[in-house]
Amino acid sequence: MYAVVKIKGQQFRVEPGNRLQVPLLDDEVGADVTFEEVLMYADGDDIKVGNPNVEGATVAAEVLRHGRSRKVVVFKFKRRKNYRRKKGHRQSFTEVSIKDISA
Repeated sequence: MYAVVKIKGQQFRVEPGNRLQVPLLDDEVGADVTFEEVLMYADGDDIKVGNPNVEGATVAAEVLRHGRSRKVVVFKFKRRKNYRRKKGHRQSFTEVSIKDISA
């Protein structure tokens, strides 16, 4: 059993027991969250595709932790012009554990 769910504008394929990093959520660590924007649900041969969402389908998850991903370094330069710019960026995320998928 799996589902494709939309979380904060990004799509994720989830199964019960999965742990995944999603864009930063406002919920506290240990809180239960429910995602209602289920785009597709599959259980064996039973496949439901939403238009745009599957009616009555939800994904239950638990917030495990908040964190920041590894640093991405952006370096720009122009040759022979003494132009160099170095910037770093760390994206914030929330790690969730998928508990249940109901349709």
